[in-house]
Amino acid sequence: MGSITRSFANNIGTSGILKAGAFNNASLDNVTAVNNAVATGGMKLISSQTASNSASISFTTGIDSTYKEYQFYFIDIHPRTDDVAFTFNLSTDGGSNYNITKTTTKFYAYHFENDSATELTYQSNQDLAQSTAFQPLADRIGNGADESTSGYLTLFNPSSTVFVKHFISSANEYNQADVSVNSFTAGYGNTTSAINAVQFKMSSGNFDGTILMYGIK
Repeated sequence: MGSITRSFANNIGTSGILKAGAFNNASLDNVTAVNNAVATGGMKLISSQTASNSASISFTTGIDSTYKEYQFYFIDIHPRTDDVAFTFNLSTDGGSNYNITKTTTKFYAYHFENDSATELTYQSNQDLAQSTAFQPLADRIGNGADESTSGYLTLFNPSSTVFVKHFISSANEYNQADVSVNSFTAGYGNTTSAINAVQFKMSSGNFDGTILMYGIK
């Protein structure tokens, strides 16, 4: 057995898999760069919060220049008050104030459980025009035992000090009138200051549910 073959054989474990010591930057060109390439673009769970009859959920840490995109998943958001909206706002001062000026669009598709009506329409009463108000992501959610809303919000490059802060959301809700409503919301926070906190709350009353925050490079 030649020395090269012997060296290779010595690096094979009992299970037939190469040992970690068999790999280095000399034996596999640019292995470090390959590892970095694999990591780039992956989603990392930064924070998970659960509301239990809570007035709001705020993410005040972990939103920085580490990630170019932040993904929030809200799961089974169940309001304690009937016929309310699930909303969000942004902050540039770590959550002391949630009052970023926003311009947004919103439309929805709905279908009644009894198949009596369907519609796809722009929702003009839910958009904002240079307003600091909280933006609705889902509207008229019921508070029945099995009623809730679930969806996601994507916030792009919040740490930029050059561009406005774009966001996109999609949510499906169990409407208080027994309707499946898929809401689509998009817009931008009209600020070049870095966004470093995000808050979610109902338009009225408290809520239950879980919100996850992921970072994407």
